[in-house]
Amino acid sequence: MESDNGYYNFFGCYLLTSVNPKYKGWTYIGFTVDPNKRIKQHNGGRRFGGAKRTSGKGPWVMILIVHGFPNEIIALQFEWAWQNPKNGRRLRHVTGKRNTESGLEYRFRVLTEMLRCQPWRSLPLTIRWLDPEYEIRFPVSYQPPQHMPIAYGRVKIGNIKHYQASDRYLLPKHCNICKCRIEVLEELLICTMPDCHMSCHLICLAEQFSSESAIMIPIRGNCPVCKLDLLWGELIMQLKLSTRINKKKKEKRAPISG
Repeated sequence: MESDNGYYNFFGCYLLTSVNPKYKGWTYIGFTVDPNKRIKQHNGGRRFGGAKRTSGKGPWVMILIVHGFPNEIIALQFEWAWQNPKNGRRLRHVTGKRNTESGLEYRFRVLTEMLRCQPWRSLPLTIRWLDPEYEIRFPVSYQPPQHMPIAYGRVKIGNIKHYQASDRYLLPKHCNICKCRIEVLEELLICTMPDCHMSCHLICLAEQFSSESAIMIPIRGNCPVCKLDLLWGELIMQLKLSTRINKKKKEKRAPISG
């Protein structure tokens, strides 16, 4: 989830390429919660936390990162599938590296297939080119889902200590859909637009989004108040982050027993 201070709860899968003439064309796929720190580790070698496969084969450039995963487990599953397309049932249809392809082109082709497969195509992912010099255009017939933006530039990671939960999470509230009271924070969804005063039960908004798109799992829908196009995954991540902050505040206020 992104704010003015950067991304919080960041989980991303990245693609590296070596610019060392001896290892030209070598690629590496990994997972990180901080891409800026991770590329330094790779270029520093194993002594600085880099991977065994990249140590001594740099310098490396982090050219692409896919982020927006709801948690670390799903991001790691994505990483493994990207690394091992032939070992999973979802990507067995993807052909191996062609003689005319570079390692980078092959890894990108696998990615274009992954973004069209469940469960990944339903996630609120962002495809970010960190170094536009290496950008490869998506083929017309393999465009990512419409709700996945293509972004450019470095990622700024925010400090969770500085995150300010919105006052709109103060309870109780009334649901804009069913008009009933919302008394449990874990059931409250608010709009991602700061000036919107939408408040809905999680289940109510899920049902509305599902009915709008005629699918069982909500992906996106319109805010019932400001009509903004909302991504379900971003709403859930916003709720998780605010719930986490609220829990920490309660723990700090709780008296120490004994």
